[in-house]
Amino acid sequence: MNQRKRILKGHSNFKYIVENGGYFVDKTLLIKDFYYDADHVLLMPRPRRFGKTLNLSMIEHFFDIQEKENNNLFSEFLIDKETDFCKQHQNQYPVINISLKKARGENWERCYAHIEDLITNLYRHHDYLLESNQLKSYEKKEVEKFILKKFNQTECESSLKKLSKYLHIHFGKKSIILVDEYDTPVIGGYKNGYYKSIIGFLKVFMGDTFKENDYLQKGLITGIMRIARESIFSEMNNVGVYTILDPFYTGKFGFTESETQEILSYFNLKDKLEEVKQWYDGYKFGTTTHVYNPWSIVNYIDRNKQGFKAYWINTGTDALIKERITEPDLNNTYNTLEKLIAGESVEKRLDENFVFPDFKTDRELLWTLLTFSGYLTIVEEVSRKQYLLRLPNYEIKTVFQDIVISWLRQNLKVRRESLIETTEHLLNNRLKDFERGFQKIIGDTFSFFDTAGEPEKVYQAYVLGLLAVIGDDYIIRSNRESGEGRYDIMIMPHNKSQKAIIMELKQIQRNKKESDGNFHKRINQTLKEAAQQIARNQYHKELLAHQIPKEQIVEVSVVFGGKVPYVLPLVLE
Repeated sequence: MNQRKRILKGHSNFKYIVENGGYFVDKTLLIKDFYYDADHVLLMPRPRRFGKTLNLSMIEHFFDIQEKENNNLFSEFLIDKETDFCKQHQNQYPVINISLKKARGENWERCYAHIEDLITNLYRHHDYLLESNQLKSYEKKEVEKFILKKFNQTECESSLKKLSKYLHIHFGKKSIILVDEYDTPVIGGYKNGYYKSIIGFLKVFMGDTFKENDYLQKGLITGIMRIARESIFSEMNNVGVYTILDPFYTGKFGFTESETQEILSYFNLKDKLEEVKQWYDGYKFGTTTHVYNPWSIVNYIDRNKQGFKAYWINTGTDALIKERITEPDLNNTYNTLEKLIAGESVEKRLDENFVFPDFKTDRELLWTLLTFSGYLTIVEEVSRKQYLLRLPNYEIKTVFQDIVISWLRQNLKVRRESLIETTEHLLNNRLKDFERGFQKIIGDTFSFFDTAGEPEKVYQAYVLGLLAVIGDDYIIRSNRESGEGRYDIMIMPHNKSQKAIIMELKQIQRNKKESDGNFHKRINQTLKEAAQQIARNQYHKELLAHQIPKEQIVEVSVVFGGKVPYVLPLVLE
C-alpha cells in the first residue's frame, strides 16, 4: 500500500522530497526535452518560486553519475516510462549545479565574497577528485586551491570550466552544468551600485562556462529576467532563450490547471477550486493559459484552515518595483495602476532584452520587469512587442493594494483608517461627513503636490486609495465614457443593494483680491454646474445597464476651491 503523500514546504531538493514522502507534481519529462533540445545551452527565465530550483535539482539527480544507487527515485514518474532514454542517459554524467541566489551584498566586495563561498562549497562537494587516479598531481593542487579558498578573482571566473575539465578527466564524461538565479547578483549590483563589476565578472564567468567549453555536455540557466545578450552572453551563439513569451516549455514551470485540480483532489480540497482559481490562477506562459502559482498552492494546501491569503512575493525584484512605483508620477504610472487594480487590461511594450541601467531613464521598462517577475501576466499579443497585460489574480491584486496604501501612508501621510472612514461616509451617502474627511485628507496631502501645480493628481491619488481599501467590494472606474460624456469617478457595487456613486470634479482658483463671499458664491455656482453636467450627460446610464436601481445612485459634485474640496450631493428622483 502506497504511503500517503504530504506537503513539504521550503524544500527544493528533489531527492529529499521523494525519499520523505513529499507530494511532487510530475515535471520529469522536462529532463528529456532539455537534453534533446537543439540548443547546447538553454536559458529559461521564470518568476521566482515557480519551480526553477526544484526542476534543476530533478535534472541533477537524474543525470548525476555519482547517484546510480538512486535511480529508483524516478520509478513512479513519467520519465521512467521513457525506457530507452533512461537506459542511455540516467546517471551517466557528472553534474555541476550552482545557485547564485546568495551572491548579493551591499557592495561588490560582499557580493564577491559570497561567490567565493559558493565556488568553494561546490569544489568541496567534488572533493573526491583529490583521490582520483586520473588527475595529475598539479591538477589536484588546482582542485585543492579552490577547496581551501586560495584562489583569486581571475581563477574564480574560470572555476566552473576548470571543474568540468577535472570531472571529465576523472569520469571520462562531459558535464551537465546548471546555473540557477544567474540574475540575482545582477539585480543586487544595480540596486547597490556595483553593476559594472558584477557584469564584468559574469561576462567571463558565464562565457568560460558555456562558450566553447569542450567539457560541457549540456547547460541550463535559470533566472527571472533575460539580461541583454550584450551584457553577459556576448559572443555566445549557443544559448537558446525560452522566456514566458515563447511557446516552448510552457507547462514546465508553475502548476497547470489539470495539475492543480489533481493536487487539490488529492488533499480533499477539490471543492475549493473556484476560490483557488480566483486567488492563484491567471498566468499565461507562451501558449499555456491557467498557470497557477505553485508556491501559493502548496502553502494554501498546508494552511487551508486559515483561508485564502497572499503567500507569494518576489523578493528579488520587489525593491526595484516598489522604488519605481512609489515615485510621484501619477499621470503615467498611477493611471496605469488604477486600471490594473480595477481589473482592466493595459497595453504596454515588453522588451525581452532588458538592460538594468536603462531602467533609470526608460520608465516603460517597469512593465517588462513586472511581467517577467510575475506581477503581471499577458492577455494577448497586440502587435510586435506590444501586449495586453493585467493582474493575474487576487493575490497579486492585494500586493498592489498594499503598495498603494504604503505609498499613501509614507509619501502623502494618509492614514489607512482615515481613508477607510472617509470612504465609508461616501458609500453610505453621508456627504457632509465625507466632505469634512476629504478636506482633512487633502489638507494633509496637498503640499506634496504643490510643486506640480496639478490638483487633478490629488483625486487620482484618492481614487487609488479607494481602489486599495474598497476595490474588492466595488468596481471603481475613472475617466470613462457613459451616456453623453465622460465622468470623472464611478463607484459601482457588486451588491446591488449598496449605493453607487458618480463623482464630477471641478477646480477654481481664488483671485488675489476676491472676497470670501464672492469666492464661495463661485464655488456654489461651479458645484451646480458640475451637477448639471452629470444630469445632462446622463452618466448614470452605465449603472442602469448593470441593473443598479435608480434610487441607489448618488451623484456627487466636488469642486476644489483652491486647495479645499467642497461637495454637493444630488440624489436621483
